[in-house]
Amino acid sequence: MARRNNFIERSMMGAVSFLKESAFSDELASKTGFLQTLDPRIKAVTFLFFVLAVLMAKNIFTPICLYGLCLILAGFSKIDMGFFLRRTWVFIPLFSLFIAVPAMFSVFTPGQPIADLNILGLRLVMTRQGLSGAFLFVARVITSVSFAVLLSITTKHFELLKVLRTFGLPQVFVMILGMCYRYIYLFMEIIENTYRAIKSRVGTRIHYKKGQRIVAWNMASLWHRSYQLNEAVYGAMLSRGYAGEPVVSHDFKCRPKDWIWFIFSAMVSFFLVYTSRNA
Repeated sequence: MARRNNFIERSMMGAVSFLKESAFSDELASKTGFLQTLDPRIKAVTFLFFVLAVLMAKNIFTPICLYGLCLILAGFSKIDMGFFLRRTWVFIPLFSLFIAVPAMFSVFTPGQPIADLNILGLRLVMTRQGLSGAFLFVARVITSVSFAVLLSITTKHFELLKVLRTFGLPQVFVMILGMCYRYIYLFMEIIENTYRAIKSRVGTRIHYKKGQRIVAWNMASLWHRSYQLNEAVYGAMLSRGYAGEPVVSHDFKCRPKDWIWFIFSAMVSFFLVYTSRNA
């Protein structure tokens, strides 16, 4: 029983710690790396170029080249490579790998056979077309996720939200994103503190009915505290002149460096798409 409780505790604390590190990395965006010094609008547009080039690729050469460029940009932006790879190779890329595995076999992708496997009495034929398609799919996902993560950790969240408004996204949508970003951290802290408080008062061995009552009470308490916090924050916003559109004092300014990067990114994206289409 103790081992089971320790496993639950480690799992929950590990998940909370992972979410904190993943979602709240403004210290990385405050560094003086290459991407951090670019205009957020130019950076977002150029990353969109790269992602579109990945999605339009007809062979694996384009995703591999752009993934290498992504790693180079992460290095020049003073991002710890271990941190970056952990954030880009879990969840979505691994999930896409499991999706891509069945596509390698002739049952789903007929073509030229390259391997004949016998798994638990089931004969499976791996095809060259299926293998290349699976590799291309996984490479697309990994590269796209890597660029999205790199953009988020090298851009301060309020700048990223302002970029979304600059591109015409609805104000309500952007405001909800900003609120969620700010208060996820608060709720994770509440979950962590609540678990520690329960553990310090009732220990690790309690009857399941008592545990159900504790969980239900904490859910009701969290809802009440969230409602109170919502009212207090909205009142504070109104008292400071909020009229439906958040005002950010930081103004974007494009410099020659930004335009050089924009032209370079557009040329690289066009070249890779052109070569992929005409290969």
